[in-house]
Amino acid sequence: METSTRQRSTAEERRATVMRTAIKTFAERGYYGTSTMDVAKAAGISQGYLYRLFKGKETLFAALVDHCSARLLEDAAAAAASVQSARPEEVLKALTASYNETIADRDVLMILMHAQCAASEPVIGEAVRTCYAKQVEYVRAVSGASNEQLRRYFADGLLSNVMMAIDATTLDTPWARALRA
Repeated sequence: METSTRQRSTAEERRATVMRTAIKTFAERGYYGTSTMDVAKAAGISQGYLYRLFKGKETLFAALVDHCSARLLEDAAAAAASVQSARPEEVLKALTASYNETIADRDVLMILMHAQCAASEPVIGEAVRTCYAKQVEYVRAVSGASNEQLRRYFADGLLSNVMMAIDATTLDTPWARALRA
């Protein structure tokens, strides 16, 4: 008689599964439109177990912001490493291309957009501020950009977020062309 041994997942493996499914679930409906029951169901676990893995919905969403922040930094580091010039403009150009590739992943983009809208929630607000602090200080360190160049880089990035979120990046209309220029 053959017996199969069922291997149980560790809490860390379950956390990773929850993160993978939660990013999709929250990206689709946002922080306020997604319940912990929605996330638990998508992850194939009970809501009670979800609360054992994460303190609550706010903590889970903040972990997603941290995850997206880490991805932005990883992608930026790869882009910065490929730049042959030390000129801030050249480094920022490579970082812009990298950023646009990263936010082409709609789930990452929408988590970042929803996070800004939910920043009035204390834990999420702290995660968003930490994300910005890490991004700004990394870009400053790797590019040598001035405060004005940093402001412009991040302003353009926020505009890119909006253009991608509303699917305006390929529109051939005067207003869309003006914002892409």
